[in-house]
Amino acid sequence: MRLGRALVVLAACIGASAASGQAYPNKPVKLVVPFTAGSATDILARTVGQQLGEAWGQPVVVDNRPGAGGTIGAGIVAKSAPDGYTLLVNSAAHAYNPSIYSGLAFDTAKDFVEITPIAGQPNVLVVAPASGFKTVADLIAAAKQKPGQLNFGSAGTGSGTHINAEKFRLAAGIDVVHIPYKGTPEALTDTMTGRVTYFFSPISAALPHIREGKLVALGVSSAKRSSVLPNVPTIAESGLPGFDYNLWVGLFAPAGTPPEIVDKIYRDVARVLDSAQARERLAALGAEAMPMTPPEFHRFVMGEIDESGKVIKAAGIKVQ
Repeated sequence: MRLGRALVVLAACIGASAASGQAYPNKPVKLVVPFTAGSATDILARTVGQQLGEAWGQPVVVDNRPGAGGTIGAGIVAKSAPDGYTLLVNSAAHAYNPSIYSGLAFDTAKDFVEITPIAGQPNVLVVAPASGFKTVADLIAAAKQKPGQLNFGSAGTGSGTHINAEKFRLAAGIDVVHIPYKGTPEALTDTMTGRVTYFFSPISAALPHIREGKLVALGVSSAKRSSVLPNVPTIAESGLPGFDYNLWVGLFAPAGTPPEIVDKIYRDVARVLDSAQARERLAALGAEAMPMTPPEFHRFVMGEIDESGKVIKAAGIKVQ
């Protein structure tokens, strides 16, 4: 009798769990972006969010919570109810922060469920037209002639733009000063005015300014040239063989989110990213989808945490 009752209860729980996944979402979903509006992470979040909202028949609202290398927004999501209605769209900085910030209010490896990447894209090394730099070699030569006098901007300490620039600094063997900003748009503005010498910007954010002649693109960070900037050489082609950096953006939920909801979000995002509309939009941004299941994305992020830790240690990156 007890066994029979237990089986009935178990069946009811399984049925309720499945129903919750099928019913999701039945109210607005919030995507927390821990960087400013106009950043690469924000652009990709809005691109996917709009189509998800159409598919779900519910509003998908982007909530920008910038600051502290993305840890402020991530902390908000980590403490949110694990019901699928508050999600995090974060860049590769999500994997870097454990090695940079001590005393985080959350555990990156334990307080989130990895759902899926949204896309990856290279950064582009940009300078102001008035700088006079025409090539990556020009910039490196100037930095070596004036150690400690040139500087570079980033979207914040520990951001993907920062890690990319540090990898470049180490590979080129130059002494330059880091100036962290609240986000990519702010760093781009000061690059255009010449307040900072150079910036490794996500292509999606810098492309309009490059096309308008407000910025000069010296090189892209990926191993191959970008389809949207085919005439711009890679950093590897420009004198630093083997150089490669890809900025990824992914979707996360608070730990404890029901597996059936995680799976539904993953499948719906995968359908969105496989649509002609999304593929066209990503291509225009110089980005590419990175198809991964939640378990695959989890392993990827854990690997990124380990690998980035080595770069961060070698570069001596610390919170300022």
